[in-house]
Amino acid sequence: MPFQYVSVEDAIARDGLRMVVVGNVPSPWGEASKGILHIKRIRWVAVRLVYDSEALNNWSGQRNAPVAVYNDERPRPGWNEILLLAERLAPTPALLPKDPSDRALVFGLGHEMLGEEGLAWSRRLQLIHVGLENAGGFPQRIARYLARKYGHSAASGAASASRVAELLRMLAARLKAQRAAGSRYYVGQALTAADIYSATVTALFVPLPAEHCAMDAGMRAAFETRDAETDAALDPIVIEHRDMMYAQHLELPLSL
Repeated sequence: MPFQYVSVEDAIARDGLRMVVVGNVPSPWGEASKGILHIKRIRWVAVRLVYDSEALNNWSGQRNAPVAVYNDERPRPGWNEILLLAERLAPTPALLPKDPSDRALVFGLGHEMLGEEGLAWSRRLQLIHVGLENAGGFPQRIARYLARKYGHSAASGAASASRVAELLRMLAARLKAQRAAGSRYYVGQALTAADIYSATVTALFVPLPAEHCAMDAGMRAAFETRDAETDAALDPIVIEHRDMMYAQHLELPLSL
C-alpha cells in the first residue's frame, strides 16, 4: 500500500500510524514492517531516521529503526512489537496463526531471522568483519561505525559466518519440508509474517534488481559479498521463495 515520507515535525503533529525507517537501504527490519503494513492495507506515513535529530529521538525513544508510533500510544520498536500492533489494527488478513503451536513457530522463525543473534544480525556482523579486513562487505568507514554500535568483536566477527550458514541451511530445510507437504509457505498452508521476514532478509545476500531496488552501488556490492561457506548454504529455494513473495504479496519497486 502506498505511503509517503514526511518530516519529523509533520509526523509528530499527526495522528494515526507513523513509522521511523532507515532511508536509502533495504534494511530487512524496515522492509519487513513495510511489507506487513502493505499486506494489511494499513495507512501510515514514514520518517527517515536522522541520528542527530533530538526531536525524533525524544518522540520515538530510539536511535534505531524501525519504530512505529500509533496515535499517542508508546513507541513500538522492533519486528515483533510492530507485528503485534499491526495485527491489532488490522486483524484481517492475519499474519499470525490462531493455533498456539504455529504462532510460536512464526515467532521463533522471526527471531531466528530478525532477532538478536539471528540471521540478519549475524549477517551484519559478517559484513562488518570482512569490511574491517578489507575483504568486501561494508566500506571501512561504515564498518567501523557499525562495529561500535552493534558490539562487533574479533570473536563475534569470526563466528558470524558459521552462524549465518547454519541459519540459511535451517531456512532451506524448512522450505523443502513445507514444499514436500504441499505448501509454499514457512508455516502451515497460508502466508504468515515468517514469509515476509524471509523475503526481506535475503536482501543482505542477493538484493533485488536495480529496477526494483534503487540502492547505493557501494552498499549493493557490500550486500553481495559472499564467501564459499555462505554461497554453499544459500539454497536456491530461499531465493525462489523471495521471488514468489514479491510477485504475489509484496510491493515493488521498494520505496527507500
